[in-house]
Amino acid sequence: MRRGGDMMKQERQAYAALGALLLIAVGYMNWNSWGNGGGGGFRIPIPWLQPRMGFIGRNGTQFIDLETGTPVYINGWNSYWLMSSEKRKWVSEMLWRGREMGLTVCRTWAFSDGGPKALQLFPGHYDEQVFQALDYAIYEARRNHIRLILCLLNNLNAFGGKDQYVRWAQEAGFNVNTSSDAFFSFDVIRGYFKDYIDAILTRRNTYSGVRYCDEPAIFAWELMNEPRCVFKSSAPILQDWIIDMSSHIKSIDKKHLVTIGLEGFYGPGRTERLEVNPGEWAATFGSDFVKNSADEHIDFASVHAYPDSWIPTASLEEKVKYLSSWVDSHVNDSQNILNKPVLFLEFGSNLHVKKNGTFERDVLLKVVYDRVYESAKKGQAGAGALLWQLMVGGMQKYHDEFSLVAWEHPSTYKLIVQQSCRLLRLFQRKKSMGEPCLKLQP
Repeated sequence: MRRGGDMMKQERQAYAALGALLLIAVGYMNWNSWGNGGGGGFRIPIPWLQPRMGFIGRNGTQFIDLETGTPVYINGWNSYWLMSSEKRKWVSEMLWRGREMGLTVCRTWAFSDGGPKALQLFPGHYDEQVFQALDYAIYEARRNHIRLILCLLNNLNAFGGKDQYVRWAQEAGFNVNTSSDAFFSFDVIRGYFKDYIDAILTRRNTYSGVRYCDEPAIFAWELMNEPRCVFKSSAPILQDWIIDMSSHIKSIDKKHLVTIGLEGFYGPGRTERLEVNPGEWAATFGSDFVKNSADEHIDFASVHAYPDSWIPTASLEEKVKYLSSWVDSHVNDSQNILNKPVLFLEFGSNLHVKKNGTFERDVLLKVVYDRVYESAKKGQAGAGALLWQLMVGGMQKYHDEFSLVAWEHPSTYKLIVQQSCRLLRLFQRKKSMGEPCLKLQP
């Protein structure tokens, strides 16, 4: 009997060793596939090998980590191109570089409608290879402890936009208006977009095996990049669309935050705030920062800031004054009226140089950063800012006038890292802050 017991013990040890070797082999093959761009080959999702992350929620005007209960204030960036980039190594490098700068949230496109290399070829039909590119971006974000704000649609025509949905309805024989405002009003088009929302939220990541609606590396869903109407009379329709779509998301996914994607313009009914707008034109698009953001299914307010584009002939001093008022107004309204956090989801500036050698970009960036930091110190609604936009080397075809390879511009790079570190110092222990912050003086 003793001999039989020894044999059983040896068998158990052999099976355990074989299982360990198999797990190592699977891990190696997964890693080898990921390390070579993730574009096919052998891959088995192993969800339990993913870094642990908590979901982000909100408590009044603050974001909180639901796992630790810690307040969360954000220094982040935009890289709209993560899903559409030609090389996976650019995605990996950008997310790694973001982590090295202490950045915690990246906003990117989770849409591409119609046209070449589209994610949604036509309503309800998707390109699996493009979907896997989005899978990869989400997987790599989690590996780098970065969270993503995923935008679901463009107001503009780039990557299809809402006009593509209108064309699809027309091509299907539906009698819809030719105005792009038809996107917000017609049930068939709303149905197309709800179907797309369903496909995104229930997607199972081919790299991690985690459904998007269960993925903590997703910070929030954004309804649309810069929603605008052609006619300001369409404002009630836009408001109804926001309520309809945000409630639809919440009916499927109660784990993630939802925001709109507004530029932050005040509508004509907000007379006490119209002077904050960059011009009279800003009140003509049917959107209103306060009214749109007040819906119960919208978890946080969103704002953009482009003084170089909005007031292009102004001096630097005038732009600083305008930007200060713009940020303060939206922080105060979010704190006192909405009782919600506000993120400045896009901030961009051209790279001009003053006579003394200081970049104008740095001057304007510091205005936003300082006001966010002052809000964070008070535990108030100014919850963070996301620079538009960061790139890595070799991506010239993706550049726009506000693009930046941050580590090639030491003064701007230093500002970004300093903002990351002083926000982290408010709520995290020194030992958990990372190497870039430990090198900076308090």
